[in-house]
Amino acid sequence: MTAGYRSLHVAPQGPVARVTLARPEVRNAFDDGLIEELTRAFRELGEDPVVRVVVLAGDGPTFCAGADVNWMRQAGGYSRAENEADAERMARMLRGIDACPKPVVALAHGAAIGGGVGLVAAADIAIAAEGTVFSLAEVKLGILPSVISPYVLRAIGPRAARDLFLTGDRFDAAEAFRLGLVHRVVPAAALEEAGQKKVASLLSSGPEAVGVAKRLIERVTGQTPEEALPLTVETIAERRASAEAREGLTAFLEKRKPSWAKERA
Repeated sequence: MTAGYRSLHVAPQGPVARVTLARPEVRNAFDDGLIEELTRAFRELGEDPVVRVVVLAGDGPTFCAGADVNWMRQAGGYSRAENEADAERMARMLRGIDACPKPVVALAHGAAIGGGVGLVAAADIAIAAEGTVFSLAEVKLGILPSVISPYVLRAIGPRAARDLFLTGDRFDAAEAFRLGLVHRVVPAAALEEAGQKKVASLLSSGPEAVGVAKRLIERVTGQTPEEALPLTVETIAERRASAEAREGLTAFLEKRKPSWAKERA
C-alpha cells in the first residue's frame, strides 16, 4: 500500500495510518499528481480492514498552500471539458476523504490556504497549531473556492462564508476555532501530542459504530426529527443487535476494556 507514491508519504502502523503531503518545496500545493495520490490513498486505506484511523498532515513548514500556481496556469489553457474534468478530480478527492469509512484527523500547521482549507473541512476532526494562517484566497486570483465549498460551508456556515469567500481575507487559528473550521487549537509543539490523544480516543470507540456514526451524521443532517425518525430507529436497532454492541455492553458490565480498545498504534 505504501509503494507507488511520489507526492505523499503513506505509513500504516497497525490500526493508525498517517498520510503526509510531501511536496514541501511548493508548500504542499496541489497538482494533478497529488490529487490522484490522495484519492488513491484514502480509497485504499478505507478498504484496509486493519486501519481504523487516518491522520492527515503536511511535511515541512506548511500544511497545504492550496493549488500549485504553475498547475493553475496550465489549466488556464484547458478547454471547458478539460477544466470540468480537472475540477471533478479535485472534488472526488475531497469526497473520498469526507466519505472515508475510517475517521480522519487533520493536523494543520503553518498555513492552510484555499484547497488546504478544504482538506481541513473534509476531515472528521481538525486540530490546528497556534500561528496557523487560513485563507480562502481564490478570489484574489479571480477564481473561487467552488469544489471545496460544500465542506467549508458545512463547517463555518453561509454567513461566515459570505465574508471569507468574497474577501479572501486571512484569519488565524483562533478564528478558525471560533468559526467551527477546527475543533481545537494547541501550541505548535503540542500538535502531534494532541493528535495522538484524539487517535487514542477514537481507538477506544467501537470501529463499526464509528463508521455507522459517520454515515448517520451525513444522512440525518438537514432532516427534521420526524423525517429522521425511521432511519434513527432502524440504525440503533441494528447496532443494539450487533456483536460489537454485545461486546461493548458486556465489557462495561464486567468492568473491563472491550476487545477493540486493547489495540495500540
